[in-house]
Amino acid sequence: MAVAPTASAPPDLRREQMLQAAAELIGERGFSETRIADVARRAGASPALVIYYFSTKDELLTEALRFSEKSFYAEVAAELERLRTARERLEMLVRTTCVPQGEDEIPGAWGLWFDLWAQAFRHPEIAKDRIELDQRWRDTIAQVVREGQATGEIGRSVDADLFGITFSALLDGLSIQVALADPVVDSERAFGIAMAFAARDLGVAWRPRRTAAKAGSGRSSRR
Repeated sequence: MAVAPTASAPPDLRREQMLQAAAELIGERGFSETRIADVARRAGASPALVIYYFSTKDELLTEALRFSEKSFYAEVAAELERLRTARERLEMLVRTTCVPQGEDEIPGAWGLWFDLWAQAFRHPEIAKDRIELDQRWRDTIAQVVREGQATGEIGRSVDADLFGITFSALLDGLSIQVALADPVVDSERAFGIAMAFAARDLGVAWRPRRTAAKAGSGRSSRR
C-alpha cells in the first residue's frame, strides 16, 4: 500500500511517511530484500531524501521498528489505564502479543523484529537498539506486577523485574510460534501457557480464562 507523496508535506510528516513505507516493505520482503530506492518509491520521495533522514539502511530498520513500537505502546498504555486488576492487565499483554496479525497492523509487523534480531546478532550498533526496545517491554510487564503488589493482588515477595525478564522471554518465544503459524502452538494455546505460567510464578490463585485470545494490536504493530 503506497503512502501519499511527501513533496509538499512538512518534515515530520515526510519522515513518518518514510518510516511507514520502510516498516511495510521490510515486513513484506525482509530487510535484505528492501532497498532505499524501494522505500523512496513507496513513500513518494527521492532516494536522496530518504538518505538525508536516515543515513544508513540499518538506521532505517531500527527507526521503522521504533515507529511501529510507538503505536503499540500508545495503545497498550491506554488499555492498561482502562483495566483495573493485575489479572486483566496481564491477560491484555498476552493477548496483544500471542495473537495473529490484526487488521490494522503494518503488514508483516513481526518480520521487523525477526530482522532486527538477526541484524543485532552481527552488528553492535543495532544490538544497542535491540536492548533498549526489549527493556521497554520488560519494564511494561514489571510495572503491571508492581501495581498488582500495591493493590495486594500479588505478593510483595515477587521480584517484579525478574518476572518482567522471564515473562517477556516466554511471550517472545510463544509469539514466534504463533507468527509462524505453528500447528501445535496456536494463539489460544500460547495464551493458556503464558497465563498459567504467570499464575504459578506470581503465586496467585486465579487461572487463565478459557477463551481464545482475540485478535488485536499484536506486538510491533511486541510486543
